[in-house]
Amino acid sequence: MDSQRREFLSCERPEDVLIYLSESSVSNLDSLADHGEPVSDGLVLVLAGDRGRSVFERAVGVQPMTFAGAAMDTEGTISTDCTSGDCPSKHPDEPDSEHQVRFLLAFAEEQNDEVGGIYGDGDVIHAYAACTCNTTYSDRWVLDE
Repeated sequence: MDSQRREFLSCERPEDVLIYLSESSVSNLDSLADHGEPVSDGLVLVLAGDRGRSVFERAVGVQPMTFAGAAMDTEGTISTDCTSGDCPSKHPDEPDSEHQVRFLLAFAEEQNDEVGGIYGDGDVIHAYAACTCNTTYSDRWVLDE
């Protein structure tokens, strides 16, 4: 894992966003390769907030807040490295290959005791994913210290 993603996932970059793009999600993933971390089946980008949201919108064709708002309606499980997830629409008899994350957007939120709830328990990662089956879903978790 590269240092930018490690720092993001440790909430050391709360002003940034993380974007995961699978190989099948964009037509020319190679054009972004110099700006991110290649992973086995795609690319992870950690970019400054406004720039990251703009890159996300250009790459996937959806405004980030519209995407996140739709994904929040369905809870799922997203890996803590922000590159995969367990689609809530997957039936036990379906192959995993039919339910892969196409793209993902995540942001970190620093601990906020005033808000309470999980936000008082520590730094929180919010992640929103789009599956190959067209289901969108979200997950959030408190970072372990």
